[in-house]
Amino acid sequence: MAGPLLDFSGRTVLVTGAAGGLGLAFATAFAGAGADVVLADIAAEAARAAAGALAERHPGQHMRGLAVDVTQEASTLAAAAEAAASSGRIDVLINNAAIYATLTRRPFHEIDLGEWDRVMAVNLKGPFLMSRAVLPWMRREGGAIVNIASSTVMSGSPLWAHYVASKAGVIGLTRSLARELGEHRITVNALAPGFTLTEASLGLIEDAANYGVERGAIRRAAAPQDIVGAALYLASPLAAFMTGQTLVVDGGRQFI
Repeated sequence: MAGPLLDFSGRTVLVTGAAGGLGLAFATAFAGAGADVVLADIAAEAARAAAGALAERHPGQHMRGLAVDVTQEASTLAAAAEAAASSGRIDVLINNAAIYATLTRRPFHEIDLGEWDRVMAVNLKGPFLMSRAVLPWMRREGGAIVNIASSTVMSGSPLWAHYVASKAGVIGLTRSLARELGEHRITVNALAPGFTLTEASLGLIEDAANYGVERGAIRRAAAPQDIVGAALYLASPLAAFMTGQTLVVDGGRQFI
């Protein structure tokens, strides 16, 4: 890691949706930076297995996998309490859990209303509830919340109206929480990745490695490792005076 400002030793980082994909990449990066990492996912066994693998690679650091349903307040409160149980603190929350891979692209007037509600519950209500759940611990020491949005908000990607709208809501929530939590030394920022080669994307898009490459200033697809540096930055002292912002990491496919 690049020096003490990106050293998370002694800090507890909670990542939702951490059993795979970008969530696991975030958890792995923070573990590599010295953090004690809590991997929370509705797929609890996969989260525990991932935490066990990280613990073997980083002896002396505390890694835990736990179950969370980010749409249920009781589950988010229990997850936050369990995450803080060993250290008595939660320093960083990465709100990554989202519905994406299971969605089928279709015109907005053909989207099933139940699917609309499920996407909003996980992608938008989830960050809202998780941020509330960690607040008692972050109020004590300060902290950083990083909400994972999407560059589709800026491009207005068609046939994903519920996904795009949910991620636009995440950006709005980020700005509102930044205003409210600044007095408690809590920063709240959004990270908006572009199309990234996760397991979900590889199963969703044919010839994913070449999807949209011609639109980027950097002419290749993003790997999860291309995204995690921005999350480390936003959660670090380097970004202590940055809040309410949205950082787009998409290889220059669009500029805002």
